[in-house]
Amino acid sequence: MSPQDWLEAATLAFNLIGMVVCIAGLTLAKKMTRRWPGYVIAVIGFQIATMPMFYQLVLMLRQ
Repeated sequence: MSPQDWLEAATLAFNLIGMVVCIAGLTLAKKMTRRWPGYVIAVIGFQIATMPMFYQLVLMLRQ
């Protein structure tokens, strides 16, 4: 399989894991008095979820 096929297969896993991390971060931010750690976790989850799209964008821009 080519790297593109692996990336397409892993996109669903990245989206699910990123979504769970993001929801966990937002829930943590809602329950804590200091909200910034939860927001940081939510941003990390968003980055995990969007990593395959950014990778494809970088590959497209390199050509």
